[in-house]
Parts: sequence; C-alpha cells; structure tokens
Amino acid sequence: MYIYFLKDGKQLNFDSRVNAYDIAHKISPSLAKKAVAAKVNDGLWDLMRILPDGAKVEIITKDTSDGLEILRHDCAHILAQAIKDEFPSAQITIGPAIENGFYYDIYAEKPFTLDDFAKLEKRMAAIIDKNDQFIREEWDRTKAIEFFKSIGEEFKAQIIHDLPPTETITLYRQGPFIDLCRGPHMPSTGMVGKNFKLMKVSGAYWRGDQTKEVLQRIYGTAWWTEKDLADYLHRLEEAEKRDHRKLGPQLGLFHIQEEAVGSIFWHPKGWTLYRLLEDYIRTKLKDHDYQEVRTPLLVDKKLWEESGHWEKFSENMFVVQDDDRILAVKPMNCPCHVQIFKQGMKSYRDLPLRMAEFGCCHRNEPRGALHGIMRVRSFTQDDAHIFCTPDQIIEETKTFCDLLKMIYIDLGFTNIRIKFSDRPEKRAGSDAIWDLAENALREASIAAGLDFTLNPGEGAFYGPKLEFVLVDAIGRDWQCGTFQVDFVLPQRLGAHYVDEQGEKKHPVMLHRAILGSMERFIGILIENYAGAFPVWLAPVQTVITTITEKHSEYAQKIYNDLKAKGVRCELDIRNEKISYKVREHSLQKIPYIITIGDNEMTTHTLTVRAFGQTTNETMSLEKFLTMVI
Repeated sequence: MYIYFLKDGKQLNFDSRVNAYDIAHKISPSLAKKAVAAKVNDGLWDLMRILPDGAKVEIITKDTSDGLEILRHDCAHILAQAIKDEFPSAQITIGPAIENGFYYDIYAEKPFTLDDFAKLEKRMAAIIDKNDQFIREEWDRTKAIEFFKSIGEEFKAQIIHDLPPTETITLYRQGPFIDLCRGPHMPSTGMVGKNFKLMKVSGAYWRGDQTKEVLQRIYGTAWWTEKDLADYLHRLEEAEKRDHRKLGPQLGLFHIQEEAVGSIFWHPKGWTLYRLLEDYIRTKLKDHDYQEVRTPLLVDKKLWEESGHWEKFSENMFVVQDDDRILAVKPMNCPCHVQIFKQGMKSYRDLPLRMAEFGCCHRNEPRGALHGIMRVRSFTQDDAHIFCTPDQIIEETKTFCDLLKMIYIDLGFTNIRIKFSDRPEKRAGSDAIWDLAENALREASIAAGLDFTLNPGEGAFYGPKLEFVLVDAIGRDWQCGTFQVDFVLPQRLGAHYVDEQGEKKHPVMLHRAILGSMERFIGILIENYAGAFPVWLAPVQTVITTITEKHSEYAQKIYNDLKAKGVRCELDIRNEKISYKVREHSLQKIPYIITIGDNEMTTHTLTVRAFGQTTNETMSLEKFLTMVI
C-alpha cells in the first residue's frame, strides 16, 4: 500500500506507486484535465514523474501563477529547439520564465532580426504540432559535460561544471532535442499551445559579466488562450502610448538629462502638477491632525548605524567626508523624525503624535535600474510617522486606511489590493518583538475591514507592513502606499514617553506613506490618465483661443476673469488658423479649449470644447466656472 497526502491533509491510498496525474484523476477527472505539474514535498515535479511513498502532493493547474510559469518555461525550451533547428551553429545558454513571458540567451555571430522571428515562430508551431513528450533524465556529471561539449554547447558544459557537487544533473528530451534543466515541464510540447509571440531581442552578457561573451537575448510571451495573448499585446500597445518618458517632455512637464543622472528637471507645467498634488496631500494631513516637519539632508553616519540602516543600505547611500567624520545624504526620513520626537519629554497624553514630511531623499540606485521618473536617485516621499501607544495601533490603522482610500479614489484609483508582508529573513529585533508587531498589525488590519493577501518574508527589517497596490486604467499593478508597525527603531534610537504610572516606555512607531515617491506617483498618474489629467489636477485647465485678431480684447478679458477666479489658463491670440490652434492644444491634452469669435463677443458667451470631444458647447462664463472650480 502506497500513501499520499493532499494539501488539506486528506490521505489517498494506492496499490502501487503513482504519479501526480494519477492523483489528480482520482480526485476529479476535471482536475486532471487542468493539471500541468505538481508540488511534491514543497518542490516542483513533472506531472508524470513517479512519486515517493508518503509524499505530500499539491496539483498545479493552468489557472495558477505556477501553471502559467511552467507554460512559459516550456515555451522557452521550444524556442531553444527552434533556434538549434534553424541556426545549428548557435549556442544556447539559459532560458527562464519571467513576468509576462520568457527569454533565451543565445551565442551567435549573426544578429537576429524580425525576419528571423517569423521563421522561429513557424518552427516553434511545428514543434508544438509534433507533441513530443518532455522526458526527464538524470545524468552523470562527467557524462553530461562531455555530451554538451561534443555537440558544441560549451556554455551548457560550463554551467554543469560550476554546479555544486551534490546537485543532481537533470536533462530533458523533447523529440531529438535535449537541454539541461531542473524542470518541471508539462507532459508534452503539444500542451503549450500556440498563444505565444516573440517580442524583441536585446544584448546580454554571459552571467552578467561585461568582460565575458556578448549574447543575444530573445524575449517572448506566452499565454493559455488567444484572448489572453491579445489582451496582453493590447496592454503593451496602450502602455507604449502612455509612457511617461514620452508624454512628460511632450506635454512640457519635465525632462531628464545625462548631466543629472537620476534627477528630474521640472518644467513650469510639471512643477504646477507637483505642487497641486503636494498641496492636496497637505490639506488632507491638516484635516487629520498631522504636524508637518522638515529634517536635514545630511546626517552623521553614526545615526544610520544606530538605526540599523547603515548595515542594510550603506551601499545605496551618497556620503560626504566632513573632516574626521562621514555624513550620509538621507535615503529615508524615519531616524530623523525620531530625533524630533526625542526633543523634550513626551507624555502618554501627547500621543498619538502624527509627524509628516515631504522629505527629499537620495539613493544611489544602479544606473541600469533607473527608469524615467519612476525610478530615480533624488525623490520626495509623502512620508509620515505616527508615535503611539500599543493600545492606539488599531484606531490609527483604521484612520490611516480610511484616509488612504479616500485619497486614492480622489486621484482616480478605485481598485486597490492589499498585501500583508511579515518578517524577512534578515531583520532587527527579537522574535518576541516580531510576534508582537505582526499580531498587532494583523489584528488592526482585520479591525479595519481590510481584505489582504499574505506576502511572506517581505516586511521591512524593523517591522511588518501593509502594501497597497493600485490597479491602473489598463490593468497594471503599482505598489504605492505602505503602513508599517515598528517596535524596533524607537528602542534602538532611545525614544520614550511617560505612561499613566509615570514610567518610561518606548512608543510604537507607525511608518506610513500614501503616494510613496512623489516623482513615481506623478509618473503613474501620467500613465493612468495618458496625460489627460482630470480638471482639478491639470497644470493648464483651459486655453482661450481667438479666430481673428479683432477678438483679442474680449479674449483677454475672459482670460483675466478666469485668472482672477484661480483658473489655470493660457491665452492664445496668435495670428494662426483656429483649426491649427485647436489641434495643437488638443495634443497638449488640455481639458477645455475656449474659442472666441464674433458670436461670442456679441452674446458675451464662450464656445467650449472638452478634450476628446468633437462637438462644442456655448455657455456663459459663470457656467464654465462651475466646470473648472
């Protein structure tokens, strides 16, 4: 009798050893149809691989993230076979599944082109049609190295040579093709289907070493259904149109140049948008009793050592030598806020104390990681820290979550996902402290009515956190807000308050941000709205245009009246055709274009066209003001 255990603890008995497919079929024939692989004792296994007695088995199906990753892994192997079929002299190196697809790094003298992609895709389809089995084989290390050398695959031989001596060498066959791989794979190539597409080719280095061979990395994407593939390609097309790196300069918001790597040159319109967002957040902070502060940019290395940040982040800090000591440009604000809290004795009556700062931070991000204004070296956080007692954690969590949701809705984001990130492997503080912090945050999250998923091991080094993920107009995820419960830093940095019994206690420190990086969030706004901001956020809310020069005086009066009411407007009285002006301002995605001609002058009205509309509406100035204020 052979015994296997399911994820829910249920026991299945068989007269002989079986594979995961047999188990899936015994549970349900419909489950077997959807099965692609299995988790066996927490490791990934092929569906058809015979299982050890007593194994704990979980079936992986197509509708899971693991299932999609296996599909893409299989597709990478099929690409490798197609490359060897079409370009026998090329050497294949590594080909993993990645987010939204896969890639394979190839060593070849001839550059790959789009014409090659068509040829490779055709060959991949033929391999899928053959429906060859993926067959797992365990090989002797020396034999495997000699085999790959004999067929000219020097990179594969090197990979095997460098593996730990204890690692089992596994190869997979699919028809005449054989590749080095840990697996797992689906039972056959035919299960992959033809919902794939090769996307692009770029340069890469063998094992990331720029002194090594230059490789060509071919990227592809693969999905279970034709609709999923079409939807993904549509999202890419939309993302290209919305790219903030193009729209930012096009709309006159900002630019980036080599002389200030990782920093932003904000233009008048962009800085207007920045200040509008900052002023909006500042108003909400005042409504919720936050006290705004400002802390230094340069802080002695000693403070970062005491807080624990030096050990974790020193390689990403910019430092300055000041005679006999080292100063660091702050990469975050929290240790500085503790210094303000420590000035003067605090009572439990002073808590909660909510301290906010639009803190300018700098991090020495690798140049290759920089991405427009989304990933920069100089940025400002809408940062705040709440110093409170343990009894106040639940109420402060609920209040913060309500504030965060309100702000996100105002900014156009209604689909919000929440992740609960618990203790990382490398952390500060005892297990007892972490138990206390995690239990407090979990209890507060439940009390706040949050629907969250677990994100194991992704907490900050000083405490667990909630991560708030926004879904934008085209379905992309953006992790923005965070909320962290911290019992560690107040202790490490010597922060105290006096409780009801007159005893000194360490406060709990709640780290929180809603937008995160102002720069990054503005990038998200640009892409979410494709540059067509809602009226209240638009740097220019309206432009007044004239048909001829004789309409300039009335247009100037309208301009002055709007400015006096606080409307952000521009005046265009150039001697150009009205159609040209309208087209030009439409490209700038200005919410409203006002046209002034004879009729408007006679009737003291405005003709207004909203962005994206093809028809105009004539109205009074008073009615228009209700639309923009």
